[in-house]
Amino acid sequence: MSGPTPPEPVEALLAKGLEGRGSPRLAGVVRLLRRLDAADRSAYRVVAELNTPWLDEPLRRASDFANFSKPWLLVAGGLAAFGGARGRRAALTGVAAIGVTSLLVNQPMKLAARRRPRRIELGVPESRWVGMPSSASFPSGHSASAAAFCVATSAVVPGLRWPLRVSAAVVAFSRVYTGVHYPGDVLVGASVGAGLGRASSTLASRLGHR
Repeated sequence: MSGPTPPEPVEALLAKGLEGRGSPRLAGVVRLLRRLDAADRSAYRVVAELNTPWLDEPLRRASDFANFSKPWLLVAGGLAAFGGARGRRAALTGVAAIGVTSLLVNQPMKLAARRRPRRIELGVPESRWVGMPSSASFPSGHSASAAAFCVATSAVVPGLRWPLRVSAAVVAFSRVYTGVHYPGDVLVGASVGAGLGRASSTLASRLGHR
């Protein structure tokens, strides 16, 4: 398909910034970033070309519903109302994890030069589209918040681990499926969120023991 060159995944932007600095070690890093860039583009196109129209509406709705962490706040509200002391602790830990993750991911980690994918040039069917956010693309805030809440909450209530993992995975995949993120954005967001969720649950556990 002809048209303007699509914006590059973050790996390519990093590779461009490191090129020409003369260090053999950096040259190896650049080659690795180029490979990751190619994989990121290929994975985005594979998802865009999926012939799954029956998924368009459910995943579009899931992506929209996850704005402002609504699913996780609703789960937290249910835990706080009906889960007893343990549920309230899980809810507080999960919401705290979302707060820390949102602050970090949506502020200092957002790369101003990282534009969103151009869905038209990259072949994402319009039936999947959600509103394209105006913020930078890398990393995915939706994926980060979902993973943070999942890890932090299930550390307190292990029985929620798989339902929350599946829900978080659906939200993360929906961000690629609807065309608003490259897979690399989602993977990094989810990894950062999971790490911050683990840190939040560990801190909450230590404070609780005191």
